[in-house]
Amino acid sequence: MMITAVAEYEARRLALQEALDAQKETSERNRMGQFSTPTGLAGDILRYAEAQLGKREKVRFIDPAIGTGAFYAALLDVFPEERIDAAVGYEIDPHYGVPAANLWGDTGLDLRLEDFTRAEAPADAAKFDLLICNPPYVRHHHLSNAEKQRLRLRALDLCGVEISGLAGLYCYFLGLGHAWLKDGGLAGWLIPSEFMDVNYGATVKRYLLDKVTLLHIHRFDPHDVQFADALVSSAVVWFRKDPPSPGHQVRFTYGGSLQRPKLERLVPVETLRRDSKWTRYPRQESYEATDELVLGDFFKIKRGLVTGNNDYFILALEEIERRELPLEAFKPILPSPRYLPDDEVKADKTGNPILERQLFLLDPPWTEETIRNHYPKLWAYLEEGKAQGVAESYLCRQRTPWYAQEDRPPAPYVCTYLGRSDKKSGRPFRFILNHSQATAANVYLMLYPKSLIARALQDNPELKRRVWAYLNEISAKVLLAEGRVYGGGLHKLEPRELGNVPAGFIVDLLPDVRAPKRARQLSLFAGT
Repeated sequence: MMITAVAEYEARRLALQEALDAQKETSERNRMGQFSTPTGLAGDILRYAEAQLGKREKVRFIDPAIGTGAFYAALLDVFPEERIDAAVGYEIDPHYGVPAANLWGDTGLDLRLEDFTRAEAPADAAKFDLLICNPPYVRHHHLSNAEKQRLRLRALDLCGVEISGLAGLYCYFLGLGHAWLKDGGLAGWLIPSEFMDVNYGATVKRYLLDKVTLLHIHRFDPHDVQFADALVSSAVVWFRKDPPSPGHQVRFTYGGSLQRPKLERLVPVETLRRDSKWTRYPRQESYEATDELVLGDFFKIKRGLVTGNNDYFILALEEIERRELPLEAFKPILPSPRYLPDDEVKADKTGNPILERQLFLLDPPWTEETIRNHYPKLWAYLEEGKAQGVAESYLCRQRTPWYAQEDRPPAPYVCTYLGRSDKKSGRPFRFILNHSQATAANVYLMLYPKSLIARALQDNPELKRRVWAYLNEISAKVLLAEGRVYGGGLHKLEPRELGNVPAGFIVDLLPDVRAPKRARQLSLFAGT
């Protein structure tokens, strides 16, 4: 096909994509994980593939989630027409699939309006040399248990790896695509980079290390979001369908473009097998497990509580008084970090935070019968919650009674759960010293001292402030190395990740504890 003709097709495709996207609610597209690949990025990926494949006579191409055909347009632009032996695309949504089939109908594309995850892989002779895909980014909670089980069993059958039930749909696509590639075939997957760090990503990494030869992972700078309508940091994962060879090294690149990255490093496969956090590469050269003490040795770290409906369960003091609700049915709760001007929360004589924005969590200690008989105003408020559907929400239905909250006692230290590295302070996370009896919602991580440090804090209140000062001296670089990052530079720390932050400095603050090795220290913390 002439270059001018390809450009005309791509212009028509872009106009079609814009029109079709406008006809769908953004929430529906998010639920179905429908984010079209930008033209420039699709071109970069196909040019990279062409360089990897070399001058083969013919190429059989497949895109398991073709959408309107961004990768197919790039294929036509990069590969001479005589080299394209076959081109197949799958699209489950007729909203995109039917117009795309009409657009590309006379170009030789075999566009199949089917669910790729249910399609039967072809015989060996009809398999593909090149698989390029931007699979749907559908989170696991949008998949039914029955669907997860079907996908898990099918992936296990086709690629030999059992995908975690917490994995998104894109992980199943990657596993199922294995059966469609020829031996020696090349695959390029544009997927969220989160698999490199999260627990469910372990099964994906096992596939990449054991079943194929992982060639290259390019991670885009999270400040440069590849999809304007998706808050997700992206990576391109390249591999060949060949068994990995001894001593193989994987190319890791970061930032810039696929062809011209800002950083680059070769990482041995054996290093990757030992490391659960791949986003440290290529910035870091290697990974070695150490016996250094970490925050998890000193603190039990938990996410703040999930109420089930913050607007209903968290009320300002003025609203409680206006409704004449009994204050003993509430517990103080810290407001969102943006309403904490300082990193120290002081308390009044009753233990409530001294803050301009005082909030309280509804958590009555009584049964519904007691409330109905003795607290009529509170009963009326609970009835409002039922009428609004709060009681029937997923989380509330799991609780008895439905308004009961998780047990999250106040913690002396809390850490913000999300943050951006482009803040004026340069610190994406804040450690807050909490003197109050306020609990915290899930926008915070709560640090509860284990028995050894708890006794020391009790005996020496000034130590509480010194530990806090040390926590705030942990460098942003160290915290970011343990956390994960999303599109737009949004960083996140999970409890286990914060628990992995080095914290040997705390030993120096504790009286009568001078054990230098973690192995010795762990015996002191055992069972606490």
